Amino acid sequence: MQTVDFDHFELRPGDRVLDLGCGEGRHVIAAYLEGTVQAVGVDLALDDLVTTREKFEPFDLPDDPERCFGLASATALALPFADNTFDKVICSEVLEHIPDYRGALAEIRRVLKPGGLFCASVPRRWPEKICWALSREYHQVPGGHLRIFRAEALSSEIEALGFSRYERHWAHALHAPFWWLKCLFWNSQDSNWLIRQYHRLLVWDLMDQPAFTRMLERLLNPVLGKSVVMYYRKEAFA
Repeated sequence: MQTVDFDHFELRPGDRVLDLGCGEGRHVIAAYLEGTVQAVGVDLALDDLVTTREKFEPFDLPDDPERCFGLASATALALPFADNTFDKVICSEVLEHIPDYRGALAEIRRVLKPGGLFCASVPRRWPEKICWALSREYHQVPGGHLRIFRAEALSSEIEALGFSRYERHWAHALHAPFWWLKCLFWNSQDSNWLIRQYHRLLVWDLMDQPAFTRMLERLLNPVLGKSVVMYYRKEAFA
């Protein structure tokens, strides 16, 4: 389930792209396939990095020396990269999990080149508040969400670090009701018939991408989108 729209986050040949908090690799693999780039995924969870490596294997292009793919285990508060290393940084659905998210933003600023692009996505406030209201476990599980962001407040913090926002959109409207159902039936979600059927719908949408559901989600995203996705350029002097 890709959140970053590469139409707004253009990858150029030779770009170094960091996916911070890459999880199981959806964006770092997508970046590798989207452009002739050096794509690096960083996460604390070793199991997720192993899964990412396994998912990447069918897409590996060893005969294309201009494309590189790498993974590393590291904390977002002390990235093992020099200043001004990356042309692009993605941090999707991560900041809500980090106690010191401001420290993570400072590290993103440090490793991103002047003029480089940064994409941040976080859960949208009002759909997330419904999830929290329906289930305490949703946000109190280990590694769960620590806060609900106000998108404009977060954006102001990012801009104060020397970034300018140039695009914003919402994503994953069809997933918001799915998570409300999971929260409502938290203790029986694995066996709940309605949740299983909705999950089948989402898998079908992901795999087949039928025109009807793609159009429906585009129409619903401004109202119901579960994620807010914001794009920034690091100022040349920052």
